[in-house]
Amino acid sequence: MLASRVVSSVVQRQVKYVKPVPQESAKGIVAEVYEQVAGEMRLVVPPVLLHSPSPPATAAYWMLMREPLTTGGAVDRSAKEAVASAVSVANICPYCLDMHSTNMYGLAGPDDAEAIATDRLDDVRDERLRRLAGWAREAHLLDAPMPSPAVFTEAERPELVGVMVAFHYLTRMVNVFLASFLLPPRLSPAARRRAKQGISHLLSPTLRGAFPPGRSLSLLPPAALPVDAGWAAGNHVVAEAVSRAYAALEAAGERALSPEVRALVHSRLADWRGEETGLSRQWCEDLVAGLPAAERAAARLALLTALASHQVDESVVEDFRRHDPDDRRLVEAAAWASYAVARRIGARYVPAESGPAGG
Repeated sequence: MLASRVVSSVVQRQVKYVKPVPQESAKGIVAEVYEQVAGEMRLVVPPVLLHSPSPPATAAYWMLMREPLTTGGAVDRSAKEAVASAVSVANICPYCLDMHSTNMYGLAGPDDAEAIATDRLDDVRDERLRRLAGWAREAHLLDAPMPSPAVFTEAERPELVGVMVAFHYLTRMVNVFLASFLLPPRLSPAARRRAKQGISHLLSPTLRGAFPPGRSLSLLPPAALPVDAGWAAGNHVVAEAVSRAYAALEAAGERALSPEVRALVHSRLADWRGEETGLSRQWCEDLVAGLPAAERAAARLALLTALASHQVDESVVEDFRRHDPDDRRLVEAAAWASYAVARRIGARYVPAESGPAGG
């Protein structure tokens, strides 16, 4: 029990800006999510904790992540972890990259895991993983060629696009709310490999077993699947998870951000084709300049979270908090922005016969 409490305390300290709900005092939806996560992942991991001030966002994150990634289906776990790792590279998320490249060690081997982690995709020996990682690395580039049937089949589409969308959401949230690295950044390459090998061995039972699909669905009420999420329609459970999570995250944005701020983010996303914004944040300052102070702070947080999440720092969060100190609304504002851009990226992968892709 003492060891469990020590681990829980260390894990909670990785969360920045908000106070996570402690496992021992969690209630309602948060307690249910914690129970599921601990049962399947051995502990309540930091990405869950960072969402915990908002029960609906906690549930939405978990079902958006769990149902495509960890349940059995048409796609093996090594392929899904390759997608997760490649998206983490694309969004400059060292924490997620450490975690999911570590997961790959026991599934695909350290050489292919490190080739993806260091953005050397030509060195990935497994041809299928190389194709999937190459697609996922550039899935957010809305003018890039669409993936060929050799990358994934229609049966595989809901799970693989689901993982890609979930990680475009999660990497942004992690960049805002978690410490930058899972492993100490000063480790030598050899020490890093040894650490990943050891962690991968410990996690092996959670990675090699497929959990039953649909367990998370009871956390949120049913919702209609949006047309721009038609990529999920081929898998009933993934479709249910996406529709419920999208509805919850949309509602979170309505609580946390004004219609004017949400409209500004949507307007910027309508022109965004996946390009990087660069080192300067002046583009963001120009967009928010005409807003009142409170909305300017909220819009800055939302825009940076969506398009340059690694640039969200203490000053951005403090400015938001100056006008709204509530942990729940901070989480929900960032969650909505992360979801809005992930949803836009996913929309491109709706099959043509399902209707407009919106990308």
